[in-house]
Amino acid sequence: MDLTFASYNIHKAVGLDRRRDPERIMAVLHEIGADVVALQEADRRFGDRQSVIPRQLIEDHGHWQAVALGQRPDSIGWHGNALLVRRGLAVIEADIVPLPTLEPRGAVRVDLASGGRRVRVVGMHLDLSGLRRRQQVRTVLAHVEVCGEPAPTVLMGDFNEWSRGAGCLREFHHERWRVLAPGRSFPSRRPLAMLDRIVASAHWACGESGVHHSALAARASDHLPVFARMSLPEF
Repeated sequence: MDLTFASYNIHKAVGLDRRRDPERIMAVLHEIGADVVALQEADRRFGDRQSVIPRQLIEDHGHWQAVALGQRPDSIGWHGNALLVRRGLAVIEADIVPLPTLEPRGAVRVDLASGGRRVRVVGMHLDLSGLRRRQQVRTVLAHVEVCGEPAPTVLMGDFNEWSRGAGCLREFHHERWRVLAPGRSFPSRRPLAMLDRIVASAHWACGESGVHHSALAARASDHLPVFARMSLPEF
Protein backbone atom coordinates (compact mmCIF):
# COMPACT_ATOMS: atom_id res chain seq x y z
CA MET A 1 0.00 0.00 0.00
CA ASP A 2 1.49 3.31 -1.12
CA LEU A 3 0.29 6.68 0.17
CA THR A 4 1.51 10.24 -0.28
CA PHE A 5 1.29 12.57 2.71
CA ALA A 6 1.62 16.36 2.61
CA SER A 7 1.69 19.16 5.15
CA TYR A 8 1.04 22.80 4.31
CA ASN A 9 0.82 25.91 6.46
CA ILE A 10 -1.46 27.95 4.24
CA HIS A 11 -1.19 31.24 6.20
CA LYS A 12 -4.98 31.65 6.21
CA ALA A 13 -4.83 31.44 2.39
CA VAL A 14 -3.14 34.87 2.25
CA GLY A 15 -0.26 34.88 -0.21
CA LEU A 16 2.81 37.03 -0.54
CA ASP A 17 0.75 39.41 -2.67
CA ARG A 18 -1.47 39.91 0.45
CA ARG A 19 -4.50 38.45 -1.33
CA ARG A 20 -6.63 35.77 0.28
CA ASP A 21 -7.04 33.20 -2.46
CA PRO A 22 -8.32 29.75 -1.42
CA GLU A 23 -8.54 28.67 -5.07
CA ARG A 24 -4.80 29.18 -5.32
CA ILE A 25 -4.23 26.97 -2.27
CA MET A 26 -6.35 24.23 -3.82
CA ALA A 27 -4.38 24.53 -7.06
CA VAL A 28 -1.11 24.00 -5.14
CA LEU A 29 -2.59 20.93 -3.45
CA HIS A 30 -3.52 19.53 -6.86
CA GLU A 31 0.07 20.01 -8.00
CA ILE A 32 1.15 17.70 -5.16
CA GLY A 33 -1.71 15.21 -5.47
CA ALA A 34 -1.31 13.80 -1.95
CA ASP A 35 -3.66 11.21 -0.47
CA VAL A 36 -3.69 12.84 2.97
CA VAL A 37 -3.04 16.53 3.63
CA ALA A 38 -2.51 18.27 6.97
CA LEU A 39 -3.26 21.99 6.81
CA GLN A 40 -2.24 24.61 9.34
CA GLU A 41 -3.74 28.09 9.69
CA ALA A 42 -6.78 26.88 7.79
CA ASP A 43 -9.29 28.89 9.85
CA ARG A 44 -9.67 32.54 10.70
CA ARG A 45 -8.25 33.17 14.14
CA PHE A 46 -11.09 35.19 15.66
CA GLY A 47 -14.88 35.16 15.76
CA ASP A 48 -16.52 31.95 14.61
CA ARG A 49 -13.18 30.61 13.30
CA GLN A 50 -14.61 30.32 9.80
CA SER A 51 -12.63 28.17 7.40
CA VAL A 52 -10.56 30.15 4.89
CA ILE A 53 -11.25 27.37 2.36
CA PRO A 54 -15.01 27.02 1.94
CA ARG A 55 -16.30 23.47 2.25
CA GLN A 56 -18.07 23.86 -1.07
CA LEU A 57 -14.77 24.69 -2.77
CA ILE A 58 -13.26 21.45 -1.45
CA GLU A 59 -16.33 19.57 -2.63
CA ASP A 60 -16.19 21.20 -6.07
CA HIS A 61 -12.57 20.19 -6.58
CA GLY A 62 -13.68 16.61 -6.00
CA HIS A 63 -10.37 15.07 -4.96
CA TRP A 64 -10.52 15.35 -1.16
CA GLN A 65 -12.96 15.43 1.69
CA ALA A 66 -12.39 17.47 4.82
CA VAL A 67 -12.31 15.28 7.92
CA ALA A 68 -15.29 16.25 10.06
CA LEU A 69 -14.40 17.16 13.65
CA GLY A 70 -17.73 18.65 14.72
CA GLN A 71 -16.25 21.47 16.79
CA ARG A 72 -17.49 24.60 15.00
CA PRO A 73 -20.03 24.61 12.17
CA ASP A 74 -18.10 27.05 9.95
CA SER A 75 -14.68 25.53 10.53
CA ILE A 76 -13.04 22.55 8.84
CA GLY A 77 -10.50 22.15 11.65
CA TRP A 78 -9.45 22.85 15.19
CA HIS A 79 -7.29 25.88 16.05
CA GLY A 80 -6.49 26.14 12.37
CA ASN A 81 -5.48 22.49 11.92
CA ALA A 82 -7.43 20.52 9.33
CA LEU A 83 -7.07 17.20 7.52
CA LEU A 84 -8.06 16.46 3.94
CA VAL A 85 -8.21 12.85 2.76
CA ARG A 86 -8.56 11.50 -0.75
CA ARG A 87 -12.03 10.33 -1.69
CA GLY A 88 -12.06 6.56 -1.47
CA LEU A 89 -10.17 6.48 1.83
CA ALA A 90 -12.64 5.56 4.56
CA VAL A 91 -12.62 7.64 7.73
CA ILE A 92 -12.98 5.32 10.73
CA GLU A 93 -12.89 7.99 13.43
CA ALA A 94 -11.50 11.45 14.06
CA ASP A 95 -10.79 13.57 17.11
CA ILE A 96 -9.06 16.69 18.34
CA VAL A 97 -5.90 16.56 20.45
CA PRO A 98 -5.88 19.43 23.00
CA LEU A 99 -2.33 20.67 23.53
CA PRO A 100 -0.80 22.36 26.59
CA THR A 101 -0.27 25.93 25.44
CA LEU A 102 -0.69 29.63 26.10
CA GLU A 103 -1.34 30.22 22.40
CA PRO A 104 -4.31 28.98 20.36
CA ARG A 105 -2.61 25.78 19.21
CA GLY A 106 -3.93 22.30 18.67
CA ALA A 107 -3.69 19.02 16.81
CA VAL A 108 -6.18 16.79 14.99
CA ARG A 109 -6.19 13.05 14.45
CA VAL A 110 -7.89 10.74 11.98
CA ASP A 111 -7.90 6.95 11.62
CA LEU A 112 -8.34 5.76 8.05
CA ALA A 113 -8.96 2.43 6.36
CA SER A 114 -6.82 1.79 3.29
CA GLY A 115 -5.93 -1.49 1.66
CA GLY A 116 -7.42 -3.42 4.55
CA ARG A 117 -5.19 -1.58 7.02
CA ARG A 118 -5.90 0.98 9.71
CA VAL A 119 -3.73 4.09 9.30
CA ARG A 120 -3.46 6.90 11.85
CA VAL A 121 -2.59 10.50 10.95
CA VAL A 122 -2.07 13.51 13.21
CA GLY A 123 -1.75 17.07 11.94
CA MET A 124 -0.38 19.74 14.25
CA HIS A 125 0.94 23.28 14.60
CA LEU A 126 3.33 23.55 17.52
CA ASP A 127 4.18 26.46 19.79
CA LEU A 128 6.87 29.10 19.31
CA SER A 129 8.28 28.20 22.73
CA GLY A 130 10.77 25.31 22.77
CA LEU A 131 9.60 24.09 26.19
CA ARG A 132 5.98 24.11 25.07
CA ARG A 133 6.84 22.27 21.86
CA ARG A 134 8.39 19.41 23.80
CA GLN A 135 5.33 19.21 26.06
CA GLN A 136 3.06 19.25 23.03
CA VAL A 137 4.93 16.44 21.28
CA ARG A 138 4.68 14.34 24.45
CA THR A 139 0.94 15.02 24.55
CA VAL A 140 0.52 13.94 20.91
CA LEU A 141 2.55 10.75 21.48
CA ALA A 142 0.51 9.92 24.59
CA HIS A 143 -2.71 10.43 22.63
CA VAL A 144 -1.52 8.14 19.85
CA GLU A 145 -0.79 5.43 22.41
CA VAL A 146 -4.24 5.44 24.02
CA CYS A 147 -6.66 6.50 21.26
CA GLY A 148 -7.26 3.01 19.91
CA GLU A 149 -5.66 -0.12 18.59
CA PRO A 150 -2.03 0.29 17.45
CA ALA A 151 -1.72 1.37 13.83
CA PRO A 152 0.89 2.65 11.37
CA THR A 153 1.06 6.36 12.15
CA VAL A 154 2.17 9.56 10.44
CA LEU A 155 2.58 12.83 12.35
CA MET A 156 3.03 16.02 10.37
CA GLY A 157 2.71 19.76 10.51
CA ASP A 158 4.44 23.03 11.27
CA PHE A 159 6.70 22.06 14.17
CA ASN A 160 8.17 25.58 14.52
CA GLU A 161 11.45 23.81 15.29
CA TRP A 162 14.49 25.55 13.80
CA SER A 163 16.92 22.85 14.98
CA ARG A 164 17.69 20.02 12.57
CA GLY A 165 17.52 17.28 15.19
CA ALA A 166 17.36 18.72 18.69
CA GLY A 167 14.60 20.42 20.66
CA CYS A 168 11.20 18.75 20.42
CA LEU A 169 12.52 16.33 17.77
CA ARG A 170 14.41 14.51 20.53
CA GLU A 171 11.06 13.28 21.86
CA PHE A 172 10.83 10.81 18.99
CA HIS A 173 12.67 7.65 19.94
CA HIS A 174 14.56 6.39 16.92
CA GLU A 175 13.54 2.76 17.28
CA ARG A 176 9.86 3.72 17.01
CA TRP A 177 9.84 6.85 14.86
CA ARG A 178 11.61 8.23 11.84
CA VAL A 179 11.81 12.02 11.61
CA LEU A 180 11.89 13.12 7.99
CA ALA A 181 13.43 16.42 7.03
CA PRO A 182 11.93 17.14 3.60
CA GLY A 183 13.91 20.37 3.29
CA ARG A 184 13.74 24.10 3.82
CA SER A 185 10.18 25.32 3.54
CA PHE A 186 10.08 28.74 5.26
CA PRO A 187 9.88 31.49 4.18
CA SER A 188 8.52 30.51 0.80
CA ARG A 189 10.21 33.25 -1.20
CA ARG A 190 13.69 32.27 0.04
CA PRO A 191 13.47 29.17 2.25
CA LEU A 192 15.91 29.04 5.15
CA ALA A 193 14.28 26.85 7.82
CA MET A 194 12.92 23.30 7.99
CA LEU A 195 9.91 24.15 10.15
CA ASP A 196 7.56 21.74 8.39
CA ARG A 197 8.16 18.08 9.23
CA ILE A 198 6.77 14.61 8.70
CA VAL A 199 7.34 11.84 11.27
CA ALA A 200 6.55 8.20 10.50
CA SER A 201 6.23 5.22 12.79
CA ALA A 202 8.53 2.25 12.22
CA HIS A 203 5.78 0.43 10.27
CA TRP A 204 6.42 2.55 7.18
CA ALA A 205 8.95 2.24 4.40
CA CYS A 206 9.75 5.84 3.56
CA GLY A 207 10.34 6.74 -0.06
CA GLU A 208 10.77 10.13 -1.67
CA SER A 209 10.24 13.21 0.49
CA GLY A 210 10.77 16.86 -0.29
CA VAL A 211 9.55 20.41 -0.47
CA HIS A 212 7.10 21.24 -3.23
CA HIS A 213 8.54 24.12 -5.24
CA SER A 214 6.45 25.75 -7.94
CA ALA A 215 5.78 29.28 -9.13
CA LEU A 216 2.31 29.07 -7.60
CA ALA A 217 3.48 27.67 -4.25
CA ALA A 218 6.15 30.37 -3.98
CA ARG A 219 3.48 33.07 -3.67
CA ALA A 220 0.42 31.25 -2.28
CA SER A 221 1.60 31.23 1.38
CA ASP A 222 4.61 32.14 3.50
CA HIS A 223 5.40 28.39 3.79
CA LEU A 224 6.04 25.87 1.04
CA PRO A 225 4.26 22.50 1.36
CA VAL A 226 6.25 19.37 2.19
CA PHE A 227 5.45 15.81 1.16
CA ALA A 228 6.51 12.20 1.68
CA ARG A 229 5.67 9.04 -0.23
CA MET A 230 5.43 5.99 2.01
CA SER A 231 4.41 2.37 1.77
CA LEU A 232 3.36 -0.40 4.11
CA PRO A 233 4.55 -3.97 3.68
CA GLU A 234 1.88 -6.58 3.03
CA PHE A 235 0.44 -8.51 5.96
